[in-house]
Amino acid sequence: MDKLVVAVFRDEKAAYAGVRAFADLNAEGSLEVAQVCVIKKEPNGAVSTKEVDDNFPIRTLAGTALGSLVGVLGGPVGLAIGAASGAYAGMIGDIYNIGADEDFVADVGAALTPGKCAVIAEVDEEWVTPLDTRMESLGGVVYRMVKHEVRQEQRKRELAAAKAELEQLQAEHAKASGDRKAKLQAQIDTLNKRIDAKLARSKQRADQISREFDARVKALQNKAQQKQGEAKAAVEARIAKLRSDFQSRVHA
Repeated sequence: MDKLVVAVFRDEKAAYAGVRAFADLNAEGSLEVAQVCVIKKEPNGAVSTKEVDDNFPIRTLAGTALGSLVGVLGGPVGLAIGAASGAYAGMIGDIYNIGADEDFVADVGAALTPGKCAVIAEVDEEWVTPLDTRMESLGGVVYRMVKHEVRQEQRKRELAAAKAELEQLQAEHAKASGDRKAKLQAQIDTLNKRIDAKLARSKQRADQISREFDARVKALQNKAQQKQGEAKAAVEARIAKLRSDFQSRVHA
């Protein structure tokens, strides 16, 4: 099951021990780690990223779910996080990309107080005990969120509703005149911008999914080359499942 996992620690030393634990669990096969990063909440409330020397497949935060989550955690998390204006407007796109549950983001934001660090990872995990036990032994508190595409259907419905509204406005605009026609045109222009933004976000999300899929398949293929027998077959089965899930998303 694909998840975003955040383990919050008291300091950088403990966080880097957490990174090593993720690497060990990945090597053991207790979970599959696609990407990991370390962040720190600075005294002024900003979030900084720390260097991580790892062998996980996705090397950059840009355009990924982890990058989006880091961006959100750097904002005023937990305070009117769903607001669509003012200081919170820039966070909405990042939350959209993550497919995040707002409670999850708020819980992590509340735990990540100034001076603390967190290890953020994208993992495929079936059992929570191996990770929880390892992180707890290091003083870490674990938060996790299942990655899902349920919101994709909601986005499709929102886009369809916006297009239906646009058609209605255009029909009314065709029959209007004078000042009323100008006001309707203004509404049409605004709605067109909103539709274009929704389409851009959908494309951004699709590109993100494709990049993450390619990186994870490549990493698993490299792992399969180092395995034999049942262990190799298990990795190959995971690759097949990833391909199937990806195709389901593409054709949804």
